[in-house]
Amino acid sequence: MTNEQTAVKATYFSIISNASLALIKGLAGIFGNSYALIADAIESTTDIFASILVLFGIKYSNRPADDNHPYGHGRAEPLITFLVVGFLIASAAIIAHESIVNIEKPHNLPKSWTLYILGAIILWKEFSFRLVMKRSVETNSSSLKADAWHHRSDAITSVAAFIGISIALFMGKGYESADDWAALFASGFILYNSYLIFRPALGEIMDEHLYDDLVADIRKVALQVEGIVGTEKCFIRKAGMKYHVDLHAIVDATISVKEGHVLAHNLKDILRQELPELGHVLIHIEPNE
Repeated sequence: MTNEQTAVKATYFSIISNASLALIKGLAGIFGNSYALIADAIESTTDIFASILVLFGIKYSNRPADDNHPYGHGRAEPLITFLVVGFLIASAAIIAHESIVNIEKPHNLPKSWTLYILGAIILWKEFSFRLVMKRSVETNSSSLKADAWHHRSDAITSVAAFIGISIALFMGKGYESADDWAALFASGFILYNSYLIFRPALGEIMDEHLYDDLVADIRKVALQVEGIVGTEKCFIRKAGMKYHVDLHAIVDATISVKEGHVLAHNLKDILRQELPELGHVLIHIEPNE
């Protein structure tokens, strides 16, 4: 299975999961008198649209290179990540506003059975986070990582709701708004997670160097190629699921231009064979002086 197929499969999982949970949370929140659960349902609803965006981004970013995009369409993925972050911020704002409004309104205590619903949701969302995060690491997908954090933030809001409802039920009359305060806290955590998702995507757009481990692997593979006596500069930039590389390779100064050209092609082919996550590889030959 290719990286694109793996990422697409994980995204379909997220869409189905979020749609199911949005319905369950919404109904449980309405019939269980819990705004924290309703807030959770709002977030899951925005997550559906965010996951659809991720799906579009993954498919578009994996389109092959063309005349107008010689390096491919990979940069679409961090742009989609920015949109996903926008969905997260919007959901946090809606939850915070509605929480504040509900704190000031008298209402009934949440139903005790909502705790069982929340317990199951927390376990499922944590499982979903770990599954999708694993797939994001396997595919080098920043937008899939953002989708994974949607699951984790959803799990956290559910934990907050669980605590808020527990306090309201345990303390009784006068503490009906505890789950509203829990929803308000959850909105702050969602905003914090939004930054954690946004920052690496911004680094990708700005060609920030974050790939020391990959540089070390590239240098190690290069030295295994006959005729390559060392490496110098190595620049990496990420686009979608691929890493584009500019590498300066050191060779014997006495060889011909043709021999150096052949070495450069051999090195490029072996690098892409040993490190399939690499995209374009540009080799610059340096003489060993």
